[in-house]
Amino acid sequence: MSKSARAFWMPCPGSGEIRTEDLPDPGPGEVLVRTLHSGVSRGTETLVFQGRVPQSQWETMRAPFQAGDFPGPVKYGYLNVGVVEAGDDRLVGRTVFCLYPHQTHYVVPATSVTVVPEGVPADRAVLTGTVETAVNAVWDANPQIGDRITVVGGGMIGLSVAAVLAGFPGADVQLADTDPSRAGIASSLGIQFAHPDQADTDRDLVIHASATTAGLSRSLELLRPEGTVVELSWHGDAPVAVPLGEFFHSRRLTIRSSQVGGIRPDRHRTYAERLALALKLLKDPRFETLISGRSDFDDLPEVLPELTGGTRPALCHVIDYPTGN
Repeated sequence: MSKSARAFWMPCPGSGEIRTEDLPDPGPGEVLVRTLHSGVSRGTETLVFQGRVPQSQWETMRAPFQAGDFPGPVKYGYLNVGVVEAGDDRLVGRTVFCLYPHQTHYVVPATSVTVVPEGVPADRAVLTGTVETAVNAVWDANPQIGDRITVVGGGMIGLSVAAVLAGFPGADVQLADTDPSRAGIASSLGIQFAHPDQADTDRDLVIHASATTAGLSRSLELLRPEGTVVELSWHGDAPVAVPLGEFFHSRRLTIRSSQVGGIRPDRHRTYAERLALALKLLKDPRFETLISGRSDFDDLPEVLPELTGGTRPALCHVIDYPTGN
């Protein structure tokens, strides 16, 4: 063992701590990465931190480099940007994105890191996993030129979807959220904003990302006949009441699931290609508006309860690591 690393662990639901771990030297085909920034995926990490991952989903919800098991102790996270310090000579000195938890250094296969392209700041690159989810959602939604599209839920995922859709040819894109502060962000992304009660109706497509029963119900109400809701929220262990009576059958509505763990076969893209596309999209400076706050790594045990409990409002919260950590 050549050195140690510090990592954020959740020993049990509702608590977090930083632990020191031994770190091996990189072997053949591996790289040593020093973390520059990581991001808190507030929706998913809230469910993990609060111990709300259903037991039936423990295997499905494992992060690529998760250590431990749900509900805890567990080391969880998947938005990490760092610089390669050793290993593959072609990567040494390059800034890379990896689906790794919050940790100061780590060793992974070289194939598990993706080089951050020129023009994408390292801290903005923590959004890669979120934008990748948005890309997958748009692929699942399959919008057409000139569609009337509403995104319900202006959190980190919903805003990323709206940002991707904002450039779609001829599309009328509207963000619906109960928080009026999202109006300014929507404007900076080049899309309309409305409270859900005042949102436009007769929509061809609605992408739901609020993770609430009320949001899903309103999404169905906004559709035209034969319209589709793409359900992007992951509700964890919370029961969801879906209004399948009233107009659901008479309008012949569709609810389609979307989850980043799978790519629809007719896209003919690999996961690596999808990830590279997300990084390319992040050259657009509009995504900067999704970074709503930042904290030091050492403060994460105190910050994460505030983020997951709602006392510290956030979209993408960036965790900064000390230089030469």
